[in-house]
Amino acid sequence: MQTNFTPEQLADPGIARANQILRACVHCGFCTATCPTYQVLGDELDSPRGRIYLIKEMLESGRPADAKTVKHVDRCLSCLACMTTCPSGVHYMHLVDHARAHIEATYRRPFMDRMLRRVLAAVIPYPGRFRLALLGAKIARPFARLLPDARLRAMLAMAPAQVPPVSRNDDPQTFPARGARRMRVALLTGCAQKALNTDINDATIRLLRRLGCEVVVARGMGCCGALTHHMGRVGDSHDQAAANIRAWMGEKAAGGLDAIVINTSGCGTTVKDYGHMFRNDPLAAEAAEVSRLACDVSELLARLMPEAPVWPHQPATDGIAGTGAPAADRHALAEGRGLRVAYHAACSLQHGQQIKDHPKALLKAAGFEVVEPADSHLCCGSAGTYNLLQPALSAELKRRKVATLQAVAPQVIAAGNIGCMMQIGSAAGVPVVHTVELLDWATGGPMPRALAEAVEAA
Repeated sequence: MQTNFTPEQLADPGIARANQILRACVHCGFCTATCPTYQVLGDELDSPRGRIYLIKEMLESGRPADAKTVKHVDRCLSCLACMTTCPSGVHYMHLVDHARAHIEATYRRPFMDRMLRRVLAAVIPYPGRFRLALLGAKIARPFARLLPDARLRAMLAMAPAQVPPVSRNDDPQTFPARGARRMRVALLTGCAQKALNTDINDATIRLLRRLGCEVVVARGMGCCGALTHHMGRVGDSHDQAAANIRAWMGEKAAGGLDAIVINTSGCGTTVKDYGHMFRNDPLAAEAAEVSRLACDVSELLARLMPEAPVWPHQPATDGIAGTGAPAADRHALAEGRGLRVAYHAACSLQHGQQIKDHPKALLKAAGFEVVEPADSHLCCGSAGTYNLLQPALSAELKRRKVATLQAVAPQVIAAGNIGCMMQIGSAAGVPVVHTVELLDWATGGPMPRALAEAVEAA
């Protein structure tokens, strides 16, 4: 794509990077075939190619963002399926992130938009505040139909039926390895995940310790910055990221680190991009080192786990009809081995980090029957705060994703991202658990809570 930025514009590192990305685009349109919003809306401006044109015109002209550009950029999920599809290597993620920062700096949104975004940025990255908000949402949910804004209704609907108690495993501390130490790793405990589902971090810590890892929860670590980063709030996201960089580099200096383990793939995609985010910052070298050490939990487990984990109980000898099975099948479900698991590939994992095979291979090695839905490359519609800010589009994407998952008749659905788990779990009709919960169970840990509840109800 031809661009016409001035030398003065190109002196800005953000514009210079945008120029590189824009010039890589050859207008081929392959991205439209895998763009979820284009599939739903059929509007060229709601495809990556259309958004690229809008962003190019906005940045080249140097003008403030307008309502048309904002509408179509806001509809982007940042699922990054377009990056997987693109034959030219267009780094759409960096381009749309820069566009969002430009929008945040130059566009005055309507009052309600501004308030909603400020509330989300001030609440979700902070587990204590988020817990209070979830409890408040439970109380207010009976009155949801009285709210005029669909986004407010979506926020109330998001709150789970039960908010789990705080897990003290998320406090800053060091967990020793079981047996001989093979690695020393830091765990990103997340922000929203700590409020919505404490079992994921608990299972991750148990499993990593069992496999010979000393696990560090670093003091001073907090939200990875992904939520505010994708809202264009650069100052907030960089402050949050910088706190993590300092916390992890402090641990590295104190006792060494072999990896920074992340079990929420949306966070992982952002942490792996810290090197780019801080490329022109005094923290550049430390940020690059954090990005080098960062890995999804499935990447580390692929290196650590034996090919065939030893189950602590006897394998099931027969199939299971489903979580609503008669009492005779309860034993088979409780045994677990051979359980039919539909693997949902989170966009941030398969497209953002290009991790596609590790989770499935680990589940198969653990004795589960792994199946995949049709169109597994398409987004479920969660996408950070997307399901709260674009509830109608998100609901349609969820409907499509759940239909494809139900079509493979799973007994349980596994995913590697808390947002996807909440989105799909609200409509799937079968337990939705984190991949690491199943692997922890297969190697001696407790049955995942969602499965245990299904067994009890069967």
